[in-house]
Amino acid sequence: MRIITGKARGTRLFTLPGDATRPTSEKVKEAVFSVIQFDIEGRRILDLFSGSGQLALEALSRGALNAVAVDSSRDAVSVIKKNAEKTHLSDDLKIITADYKTAVKQLSGKNKFDIVFIDPPYAAKLAGDAVRRVCEAGLLSESAVIIAESDEDKNYENETVSLYRSYRYGKTFISVYKKISEPGI
Repeated sequence: MRIITGKARGTRLFTLPGDATRPTSEKVKEAVFSVIQFDIEGRRILDLFSGSGQLALEALSRGALNAVAVDSSRDAVSVIKKNAEKTHLSDDLKIITADYKTAVKQLSGKNKFDIVFIDPPYAAKLAGDAVRRVCEAGLLSESAVIIAESDEDKNYENETVSLYRSYRYGKTFISVYKKISEPGI
């Protein structure tokens, strides 16, 4: 696993040992970043279920303004910190050790994000709930995009976001949601 492009291009990332965390494959990561490649520079990133931090760090490497990486595992947070230091991107990365529900509550009212990555453990079936909570907490900027990864072909649209595109890569489904503009804005 490595950073694909940008300031930290080619940097190999640390991963968690064992099967507890499933890193996004390089093929899927490349596909995700090709969808948003022109929308990254200067953007604020939220990476829920961050694991190794690779999605937040890839975005920072490509010019994102800053990022928040969230994971409930202390071991994962330790790996995220190591990867942030290795890529020299730690100044622009805030790390929160908490489950996604707690983190969303902590960030509500204080932060707005332009790109949100939601990549929970597939077996937990948390993608839909995470999309809903991010929307309800008011964490999305006016032009926000949510990218949700799961092993189910499900649509998590709600009154805040609509499905823009969906992709399938083997057993992985990627859904891209865009914030619905409010009338008069």
